[in-house]
Amino acid sequence: MNGTHRLIYIFEEMTFNTNGDKEKPSLLLIPGLGVSYEIFLPLIDILKDQFHIVAAGIDGFLLGKESAFTSVDDQAGQVIAYVQENLGGNLDVAYGLSLGGKILSRIMERGEIVVNHAIMDAAPLLPLPKWLVDPLRFYQSLNVWTCSHWTGFWRWVFHSHYFDVLLDECRKVWPSGKGKAVRDGYKDVYTHKLESIQGTDIHYWYGAKEAFVAKPQAGHLCALHPDTHVEVFPGMNHGQLLVDHPEVVAKRLKIFTSHLGDVEPL
Repeated sequence: MNGTHRLIYIFEEMTFNTNGDKEKPSLLLIPGLGVSYEIFLPLIDILKDQFHIVAAGIDGFLLGKESAFTSVDDQAGQVIAYVQENLGGNLDVAYGLSLGGKILSRIMERGEIVVNHAIMDAAPLLPLPKWLVDPLRFYQSLNVWTCSHWTGFWRWVFHSHYFDVLLDECRKVWPSGKGKAVRDGYKDVYTHKLESIQGTDIHYWYGAKEAFVAKPQAGHLCALHPDTHVEVFPGMNHGQLLVDHPEVVAKRLKIFTSHLGDVEPL
């Protein structure tokens, strides 16, 4: 069996999909709420020869399997256990998108494994006002339901690659945990605050179109870890850099483990 095979590990509920030679630097990818690990496939295709890639599948949003979202802390614990068992407790690079970034922040808050370079892409790190949590989680549950059941209509409305990908992801993961996974996920995410973080090289990314929500999260992270590197991507919405420009994400990730020179602007 050669070094670039693909395996899927079922670890309690989460899945860990691996690509690339295990002797290469490790790269952990954690997706957001309402999407599967397959949102990373274009990125994986670019990076599979440079990294040993582990793409996680989150409880409640698994492909072809019913599951329930538990909590951010439980997901973090499952990732930690996987890394300890399979990667010697050390990650060269970890990238978390939205909820995935929240999970990554909890992993680093617990400090049970080493994460050498961490990127949180628009991760929600602060709680919302209590009165807003329930309306938001029920709204988002309805939103994901309409995206998964009225895919053709929304394709016609939005007419863009970015929304096409998100609609496909909603359709694929809805059968796993349905609306309950969305509601439970939002409730847990927006009722917990990141209190501390352990790490040396921490990055927070967000799109300029989501600055109203993401900028306070970045500010909170900088208060906890003053050396945090914050990068704002012009013209980008939530998760859009990954979806529309995986080559830009890939180039930045490769810089952490190789000397590629200056990063080209978007």
